[in-house]
This record gives sequence, C-alpha cells and structure tokens, in this order.
Amino acid sequence: MKALRYAALGDSLTEGIGDPVDGRPRGWAALLAGGLTPGERPVEFRNFAASGAQTGDVLTRQLPAALAFGPDLASVIVGVNDTLRRTFDVHAVATRLDTVYGAFGARGTVVLTACLPDPGALLGLPGALARPLGRRQDAVNSVVHALSERHGALHLHACDDGWVADRALWSADRLHPGERGHRLLAARAHAVLAAAGVARGTAPDLAPERPAPTRAAGLWWLATAGTGWVARRCTDLLPNLLALAADEVRHGVRGTGARLDVRASAAVASALSSLTVRAGPEGPRVRAG
Repeated sequence: MKALRYAALGDSLTEGIGDPVDGRPRGWAALLAGGLTPGERPVEFRNFAASGAQTGDVLTRQLPAALAFGPDLASVIVGVNDTLRRTFDVHAVATRLDTVYGAFGARGTVVLTACLPDPGALLGLPGALARPLGRRQDAVNSVVHALSERHGALHLHACDDGWVADRALWSADRLHPGERGHRLLAARAHAVLAAAGVARGTAPDLAPERPAPTRAAGLWWLATAGTGWVARRCTDLLPNLLALAADEVRHGVRGTGARLDVRASAAVASALSSLTVRAGPEGPRVRAG
C-alpha cells in the first residue's frame, strides 16, 4: 500500500523544541504523523522545520526540499520569528506565504496552516513592549487566515488565550510548548484533518510521558541558555522594539492608540490586495486520505 507522505515546514515549534525524546526534539508534527492513517497504511514523515526560521527561510530552503519529497500533506506554520526582527514587513510575509501555499496547491498537496499566539503574551512583557509584538502577530495571523481561505488550506486556530495561560503546557523557556503543549497541538491538528477526511488514524494521546517543567527549571533556563537567546534577540530586535514602545506610549498619552491598530490593519489589507489570486475558493483538497 502506498504510504501517505507528510512534510512539516516551519520554525522551532514544528522542529519540536520543548519536547525532547532521547536528546532530540520530537514535537507535535511527529506526534500527528503517527495518527494520520489506520495501521495498515504507512506514513512517511519528514520534518524540514528549523529553529529560528522565518518565512523567507521556508520559501527558499524548506519548500524546494519538501516539493522534491512529493508530500500528500504539508503543514506550514511560521511567522513568529518574522515578528521578532527589526526588518518585519507584512507585505513580504504575505508574498512568501502566498507562494508557498500556492506551490503545494499546484501539485494537489493538502496544506495545514495555523495562527499562533504573540510572543509578547508568552513572555509576559509590559504592555508598551507587548502591544507592538502583539500587533505584528495579529497581522501575520490575519494574513494566514486570508491566504488559507484563498488557497483552500485547512486551518488550526492556535492563538486563543486558553492554552497560552496554562503554564503546564509550556516548556521552561516560556516560548515553546512542553510535551503537554505539543500533544495538545497534535490532537487539535488531528481533529482539523479528521473533519476534512484527511486524518483517519487514531488521534494522538494527550497523556504526557514526563512531568511538566518546574519554576526552578524555568529560572535555570533563563540563567543559562536563556541569556544567550535574549542577547541574540536584543541585538536585532531591542532597539527597534524600544522605538515601537516609545511610539506606543506617545499615542497612549495623546489618546490616539487606535491609529496604530488602523495602520496595522491597512498594511495587512494592502499586502493581501497586492497578491495575485492563484487559488479559488474551491475548499480544502483531501487527496491525502
């Protein structure tokens, strides 16, 4: 029997950071792969995701390799790292994702997408620092929503506050899901795919194999690996983020904060309107089943 081929593209979330097994990341995509088909049909799974990847990396590095693999199903979940760069450009994000989705759609691959929570909320940043990042992530999520509909992709809503607030679902670094979070994502993705007739195997188990990280583990991560992570991000993002925060404060004092939201919404609308429509609203493709 022909195997179902599943390609996972994205960043550290899909790579599996936060869910180590035998010293290597596993993650939600690998958990999902195990439940895509009944036992008699094999699944061939390849994870092309890489920590730190942005939409440009998915387009230029991961997409060619994934297309060569010839997947029946491809998950494309990326964009958070774009929001953490001073070079963030929602027009560029939209153009890249449109190209990636369209490339898979042209060969009949079922595409799974997701919107994600903003990193400012995950890190618990003060309002003036968190709101600009949240506005950027909202912009990315709006683009993903619109392009998912345009290309007939299956979409997972993963930006809701419920699971973000549950610290038991997150790893010690507070940015990546822990084992429980990865299992939840896998189960929710499986439900989306099953509803479309794509996933026909048993849903991933939600029961964790390991205890959730303790507060002490979080502090240890921050004191060791976390300091390097923060330093790398600060070099690129912090000056720009401080400028954004200052702008946020100015508008707050003047009572014109709504203008920032309007400006962000207009940028998303402009980015989407500039794209060539390459896929009609024919609905999700279900060839993978």
